[in-house]
Amino acid sequence: MKMTSEAPFLLAIDQGTTSTRAILFDAGGRPLLSHSVELRQIYPANGWVEHDPEEIWQAVLACCRGVTRGVAAQHIAGIGITNQRETTVIWDRKTGHAIHNAIVWQDRRTAERCHSLRAMGLEGKIAAKTGLLPDPYFSATKAEWLLDNVPAARERAEKGELAFGTVDTWLIFKLTGGAVHATDTTNASRTMLLDLKTLSWDEDLLTLFDIPHPLLPDVRDCAGDFGETLPDLFGAPVRILGVAGDQQASAIGQACFSPGDVKSTYGTGCFALVNTATVVPSSQNRLLATNAYRIGGKASYAIEGSIFVAGAVVQWLRDALGVIRSAEEIEALMASAKAADGLYFVPAFTGLGAPYWDPDARGAIFGLTRDMGAAEIARAALDAVCYQTRDLIKAMARDMEAANLDAPTALKVDGGMVRNDWFCQRLADLTGLPIDRPKVVETTALGAAYLAGLASGLFRDVDDITARWALDRRFKPSLAATSRDVLYDGWKAAVARVLAV
Repeated sequence: MKMTSEAPFLLAIDQGTTSTRAILFDAGGRPLLSHSVELRQIYPANGWVEHDPEEIWQAVLACCRGVTRGVAAQHIAGIGITNQRETTVIWDRKTGHAIHNAIVWQDRRTAERCHSLRAMGLEGKIAAKTGLLPDPYFSATKAEWLLDNVPAARERAEKGELAFGTVDTWLIFKLTGGAVHATDTTNASRTMLLDLKTLSWDEDLLTLFDIPHPLLPDVRDCAGDFGETLPDLFGAPVRILGVAGDQQASAIGQACFSPGDVKSTYGTGCFALVNTATVVPSSQNRLLATNAYRIGGKASYAIEGSIFVAGAVVQWLRDALGVIRSAEEIEALMASAKAADGLYFVPAFTGLGAPYWDPDARGAIFGLTRDMGAAEIARAALDAVCYQTRDLIKAMARDMEAANLDAPTALKVDGGMVRNDWFCQRLADLTGLPIDRPKVVETTALGAAYLAGLASGLFRDVDDITARWALDRRFKPSLAATSRDVLYDGWKAAVARVLAV
């Protein structure tokens, strides 16, 4: 498709766990063109997950060029970047080459280190400063591992020769030719190195994890100046004006700007995030406190629950079991499945996230009988995503009540899985909440585009963004509450059997 209009466009880079995508939006936030590249997963050892940073960079270039062909660079008002969070890269500042593969957020290699932090009684201190719990999920122990295990890395970091970043920082550095080493408040808040109240790097935590300060990027607002691209990348420099981690970008794309607004994204994992506005939350239910965004110097916060396996279980059904040839076939398979209400699938492939936080838990299937087959197992796998969502919503409701904020009354959803009507209805039935699916389900990329649009002046403020949100369909619960609770009790019993701690 050749773009002939000279109206301003917004280019969103959505660098995810299993794929890289670029979407070109018009000045009103409507998607025009999309291009994606699947991302290779590297598994060096049990529980270890890595990505090739150079492969990520080349995929980003290919995707961006794929959607901007025929568009003059001067007609792109700005680039917005959103990314898989916590995934950690360290690279040489002069050459721009990574010193090791990126360690992915799913990676569990630092589980023992996190156990030791808890044994030292540091969980409360870390949570009070960062809003996070000691877990291999976050960037701090990943960076520590790289510095300790890559030859000469720590010495070079102390000399200022190396740079650390999450994937957003890596891409900004590459896009600007090394001119900008920066991140935004949302990604920084997922490193376990940032003071959540001040939104600045915490010296005590840097000491705890032995992270040299010269290694760290500058922390900036989500909508603002992140430099401009090298002229030869797109024919002329393009300004990078928006950055947010994928889950915060999704919440922005879903217009979750008021206290109690909650969204849940169903990609590789599932991440539910509820807005607490200016209240810096402190979860008493093993959820996370995080920065939702900072725009114009004003910060908003959120409570978040993280599920490690959502869409990844569909990928597993396709690649490991071969019961479907593509993700799109899952809905038809559900239609052929028997109820099998006693069957439970706990997809703890790389441990369990919130509210359990058990990196040593492993997956299991309970309740199999002779008359069950692939369709029933697949149904139980999707049910598990719904049950885990209910885990998060229940914990969120308790935390919101403690903060004198209203609990969520409906759930906005997005991500690839929610194109499946069966899944959305099942989600409503097993959580007991209305499920609102927007017209644009690629809200992560949309949120990045909105941030760039705010910084470029295409959008006035967040109210302008809220006015653009449009409902595609609301799914209302149809299952009786008593039946829902019985099924959920079975889920809790199944989870108890895989917990390692």
